[in-house]
Amino acid sequence: MLAHAIGAASAADMPVAAASAAPVVLVKIDGAIGPATADHLHRVLALAATLKAPLAVLQIDTPGGLDASMRSIIKDVLASPVPVVGYVAPNGARAASAGTYILYASHVAAMAPASNLGAATPVAIGLPTPGGQPDNPLPRTPDAQPASKPGSAAAPAADHATDAMTAKRIGDASAYIRSLAQLRGRNAEWAEQAVREAVSLSSQEALKLKVIDLVAADVPDLLRQLSGREIRINGGSLQLATAGVPVREFEADWRTRLLSVITDPSLALILMLVGIYGLLFEFSNPGFVLPGVVGGICLLLALFALQMLPVNYAGLALMLLGVAFLIAEAFLPTFGALGVGGIVAFAFGAVLLIDSDVPGFGIPKALIALLSASSAAFVLVVAGVAAKARQRPVVNLLSGSPALVGATGELIEFSGGEGWAMIRGEHWRVRGANDLQPGRRVRVTGAQGAALEVAADAADLGNDLIKGAPS
Repeated sequence: MLAHAIGAASAADMPVAAASAAPVVLVKIDGAIGPATADHLHRVLALAATLKAPLAVLQIDTPGGLDASMRSIIKDVLASPVPVVGYVAPNGARAASAGTYILYASHVAAMAPASNLGAATPVAIGLPTPGGQPDNPLPRTPDAQPASKPGSAAAPAADHATDAMTAKRIGDASAYIRSLAQLRGRNAEWAEQAVREAVSLSSQEALKLKVIDLVAADVPDLLRQLSGREIRINGGSLQLATAGVPVREFEADWRTRLLSVITDPSLALILMLVGIYGLLFEFSNPGFVLPGVVGGICLLLALFALQMLPVNYAGLALMLLGVAFLIAEAFLPTFGALGVGGIVAFAFGAVLLIDSDVPGFGIPKALIALLSASSAAFVLVVAGVAAKARQRPVVNLLSGSPALVGATGELIEFSGGEGWAMIRGEHWRVRGANDLQPGRRVRVTGAQGAALEVAADAADLGNDLIKGAPS
């Protein structure tokens, strides 16, 4: 086989991807395409180039994904020195939306017999899906014409969109997939129809319309059919010799799995709430440490996840405003006005948080309702009880007199007659004379609401007099 491939290459005056110790690299795109998928494929294609693999196979089964992640994958495919095959498999798989673009970008496009592709219209929250489906959206022969052609006066972009933003998205997506189709010599008219009219094709129809290059039952059959095929890559020609070459699958590692988990919008939303409430509890009760540590970690993880997702900043601002209202309700006598407003703002913000209607990247409405209710319960009940408890003076259970009167401590912060002091191992808000300074020893003389009244400790003043006396 190797000698035959080399002889064929000499006759055709082109290089050959000869069989070697390097295996064919196989990576699966299974599920919605997001930042984790893009990161995994980037590293696998870089590894395939390092190993000098004869071929990289992307086995696709996806309902679509995020536009930014899709374009990142396509850039890696276009820049890859290793030939990339997009293969929609196994039977029953689909390459919808973003999967169609990736298939068009691949050097070779293939499908399993019972699979489909298409429905590549970009969608987003607040942007309606294009209507106006034609009576016969699926052309059945290579000579069939799409319902509209680019630049046609009879079917302008406005026919496929109800507002300017939708028209811009569809126009950009149409131009992008047409450029990929022209680069790979595939059916550009049907590609645009898949974007503008959300049509789909089965594998046999796609082969007939020259949308894909071949139909293969499985990966070994795919490699057999590819062997001897000439492809164009990096401005040159290459003849594949892949029959019988071993295949090595690269599964997602712990980093990809972790990234996939934390970039789930639902989990990112939960992490953000845990982070906010953890820090709130720590600031309200200094010294517990654990809530602050957990809250800080969760909040940083949430921010990392959100910066990788298509976040609607208006939704994020509404969520933060809602949380702020709920916190204020626990400390201000607004009779529920801020609490109700906070719940409403938080719920609307969570709905708008992820600026995409891509399958797998939405936040379930049931989760939003649950988090809204739990947020209200946490802040209005737990924080409210804590605030009322702090407002009651500490008393001796036997005598009823203030238990901290006469206790001594050290000022931590003090300015303008108010500050914080460490008394009996706890942080207390204190009030006293304006001339008190941080670091001074003080004695509790009474209580006023949630604050303690303090004065300079006599023993501390005596020490100062001794230090200041002449020797």
